[in-house]
Formats: sequence, structure tokens, C-alpha cells
Amino acid sequence: MSFRSRIDIAAEDPSSPPWALRDYALLADGERGALVDPTGRVVWLCAPRWDSDAVFSALIGGGGQFAVEPVDRWRVWGGYYEEGTLIRVSRWVTADSVIECRDALALPATADRLALLRRMRVERGEARLRLCLDPRPDFGAHRMADIRLEGGVWTAQGHGLSLRLLGAPEATWDRESGLNGEFLLRKGEEHDVVFELATGSDIGRLHAGELWRETEREWRRAVPDCSTLAAPRDARHAYAVLRGLTSSAGGMVAAATTSLPERANTGRSYDYRFTWLRDQCYAGLAVAAHGPHGLMDSAVRFTAERILEDGERVRPAYTVTGGPVPEEHALGLPGYPGGGDRVGNQAAAQFQLDTFGEALQLFAAAARHDRLPREAERAVRVAVDAVERNWQRPDAGVWELEDRWWTHSRLGVVCGLRHIAEVFPGATARRCTTLSKTIMAETRRRCLRADGRWRRAADDDGAEAALLVPLARGCPGVEDSSNAITRAYIEEQLAEDGYVYRFNHPGGPLGREEGAFLLCGFTMALATHHLGDRVGAFRWFERARAACGPSGLFAEEYDVRQRQLRGNLPQAFVHALLLECAVRLNDASTLPP
Repeated sequence: MSFRSRIDIAAEDPSSPPWALRDYALLADGERGALVDPTGRVVWLCAPRWDSDAVFSALIGGGGQFAVEPVDRWRVWGGYYEEGTLIRVSRWVTADSVIECRDALALPATADRLALLRRMRVERGEARLRLCLDPRPDFGAHRMADIRLEGGVWTAQGHGLSLRLLGAPEATWDRESGLNGEFLLRKGEEHDVVFELATGSDIGRLHAGELWRETEREWRRAVPDCSTLAAPRDARHAYAVLRGLTSSAGGMVAAATTSLPERANTGRSYDYRFTWLRDQCYAGLAVAAHGPHGLMDSAVRFTAERILEDGERVRPAYTVTGGPVPEEHALGLPGYPGGGDRVGNQAAAQFQLDTFGEALQLFAAAARHDRLPREAERAVRVAVDAVERNWQRPDAGVWELEDRWWTHSRLGVVCGLRHIAEVFPGATARRCTTLSKTIMAETRRRCLRADGRWRRAADDDGAEAALLVPLARGCPGVEDSSNAITRAYIEEQLAEDGYVYRFNHPGGPLGREEGAFLLCGFTMALATHHLGDRVGAFRWFERARAACGPSGLFAEEYDVRQRQLRGNLPQAFVHALLLECAVRLNDASTLPP
């Protein structure tokens, strides 16, 4: 479809204007995710998988809508997640009623079928509610067809998807606006709506009560107790977010969305609906710090499979099923204000050396729990081979910039080799120890200044917050003076108002070119804790964890001056590092090995 016709379709649905990113909530089942705005409208949902075309894309100016909301527009909103779940309860107060709306994507999920559950309940007064459903597959380019009402269930077909809707038998279908209807609820009354999309013909029975019970049971099973951790409620919510972003195939998406701007109108808006191996390792390491829970096993399995399949040519990013990331291209949509409309990601073609270091650290953490499968043991050897052959090669690094001899990449692989040497005795330990010493000696020669501070890169003396990651993980060790010297310099150069930026952009102050990077705030807390300053670590931790929206979701960046989220939502690695901080800061004895 042409650029013009896509814009025309998007313009037909002005009913879902954009909100600030902090106001959105996430529903997710591991295979896909939906963003819900404060009015209860689903403004983003890709089906059947994370990187599929969107059926609701109002978030970036596309078509399609799904809402069950009060008719009365004079209302205030609020909401919360039921603890340890991504079951979202929205609450609206009107002039004469209080309405609660309970939303979830049903669990357990399969790759070929999603069910969005919505239960409306009136807590006070009575309320008239309006239902609107108009799926527009392919980012608004198509409409559903063959609309039928059979046995009280609406069905439709379109663009390879089958639709069913339970709970609106009195609604009417309009070709231009979709399915529309109203119903009245009085105090104490409930009403269920179930919206299903599927690609296969083997679909189950639509029974709202059964779907809710199974979903509640699965969340109780999937998310562990975090009551003994620092910030236990936020830690458990972080685990729920990571679970919601992790597919049954093992891959965890970096974020649920595409093209949300890191800075308005600068072209810096990217598609994060893919699995970055580094991010997956961050999540696995965070979970491993707490215990041998399921998400650690998923991270180990997915990472090992990619390394065994691709060896030293391993890519930074994959689809959640391990496939190649499509090339980047535009959709011809207006985009979120200040953002773009990109799908696909060019970073998947880069070489990023630190990915191997993070993978080795993850495998070592799993081995300490006696949870390293044979395939992952083979992946350890492949990863060590790859490091041995490529550690002197310039790479794009953690921030996916130009190929250079980045210091953090070398320290990251040294850290990974050292941790493997601790858990693999014999020849593997000797080999990893020798290789780590060789890399460390050359990195010191090229990247350590005479005053004991680590350079950003071999040819760059600047401050670099990415160095906080290996420092926090024990490379160099706490006894090495370069650790404290480098951490202090990063704080001096890259911290402002308790938040941490990635690096200095030439010719401008902190905060002008980009927001504070929330990952760096949490790694600063870990690095400070590693040096023995637990009080200082808690200061960084509390500041960083305050930078979320009312739904408790974190984006990649935070605009300190405007107190706004920036970038795609929710950013998995930020939630992962929050969880790890909550574990390690909980007790002075939890310093990493």
C-alpha cells in the first residue's frame, strides 16, 4: 500500500490521540504484547508474534482500535498491576460512578493464538460502557472481512488472522468503524469481553471464567516470591515484566514497541521487538542472582542455541524464535510525535564482542546453580574459541556505535573468562585463565591511563558509563584502584541530579542530546555496592527506580528536566538491572563473585 493511502487510513481514526509514554500500561503473554492507554484503549498490538505486523497501531499513527470504556468522558483515571502479574486493573471515577477494568493477555500462551481478557465491574453507582473493536492488520492497511455473529460470538477473517469476540452479542458491525455497542452495568455487576486472534484452525473454547483462572494460576507459578529483597514489590513487578517479554521459544524482546523517540525529531527511533543476546544475558544474570528460576533457564537455552548455530558470527539480535532480524524500512505512518515508523533493525548485522563476555558470565552463573545443560557446555567452548580469535578485532560495542577498540568490550570478555574458569576445572579453566590474562594485559596497555583511570576506548580518553557493567561484575577486582578511580570519574562527568548518562556528546551539556540512561543508573548502584559503599549504592538505586511511570514501567531513557520517559517501552534490560540491584543490595553478603 502506498504512503498516501496508509496516512489516509490512519487519519480516519482520530479517537486515540497519543499520551505521554509514562501513561501507558503493558499486557503481555510472552509471545506478544499490548499497550493500553489511560482511557482503556488498546493502541498497540502485533499479531501473532512480537515482530509481526500490528493489528492496533494507533501508537505510531496507524489504524485499528479496541476499547471498552465509560461513555461518560468526564472522568479521572488510575490503575495498578495485581502483584507479581501483568494483570492490569484500570480504575475510572466519573461524576456518579466508579468503574474498574481488569485486563490481561491470557496464559498459558501459544504462538498461534492470543486472547485478550477484559472484565468490567462497577464499584459504585451505575455506568454505561461503550465497546469499539476495529482490527486493522498490517499497521492499518487492511480490514477484517467475512463478519458473522454465530451463537453469540462474533467471527471475522483477514490478513491470515481469524477473529472471535465473546461478550457483545448486541453490538452492530459497521464496515467503516468496526464493531460497536453499549451496555449498562449497575453496582456490583461484572461483564466479560474476550477478544481472540489466531492463525490456526485448532482453537479452544472461549470461556471467560476458565481463561481468567488459568491466567491467574500461570502467573502464580511463573513469578517467584521477592518479599525478602530490597524494594520487593518493584522487584517482583520487574520479574513479571521480564516473564511477559519472554517467548516460549526462549527469546526475550528488548521492548514491546517500535519507533518511540529517544529524542524528538532526531531520527533516533528504532525497532526493539527483537531479542538482543546481551539483554537476554542481563536478564538471566539478574534472575540467577535471586535463584535458579525459569527465566534463567530460558536465557541459557536461547543464548546457547544462537552461539552453537552461528559461532563467532553470532549476531547481536534475533527474532524471539532465533531467526534473522529483517532489514530496517519505513511504513509510511505519521509515527508517535517526534518519533518514526521504522520496522526492522540494522544493528543485527554488527559485531559486538561484549556479547560473548555476557554469555560466558550467564553460563557460569547457571553452572553455579548446577543448571547448565550439555548444549550450553558446548556453547561455552564455542564462545571461548570466538573470543580467542576475535578479541583484538574492533567492534560496535554495547551502544552500537562505530567499530573501535572499546574498553568495556574487552573487560566484559575478561570477566566472562574469569567466571568460567571458576566453575570449569581442568583444561578449560587453564585456557580461560591464560586467555583472560592475555586480553587484560593488552587492554591495560592500550586503555588504562597513567593515573589509573580506564579510557572509553584505546583512542578515546572520555568517560564511558558502559564501563560500570564490568566494574560491577568484578573486573577489575575491588582491590584494583582503577575500579574506584573510574567509577568516581564517571560520576563526576556523566551524572546529574542522581541520574547517569552514557557518555558526553561533543559540544553540548548532559541531557541535550539524549536522556539519562536508566540502565547506567542501576549499574552505577551495583558498581558502588561492589566497592563496599552500600548506602551510596542505595541512593543510586532509589533515584533510578523512581524514573518510571504510574504503571511501574521503565523506558530506555529518562528526560531529567521534563521528568518524562524516552524510547521504547518497556525496556527489558532496565527491569533486569532493577531486579539484580534488589537482590544484591538486599544484604552486604551478596557481592558478586
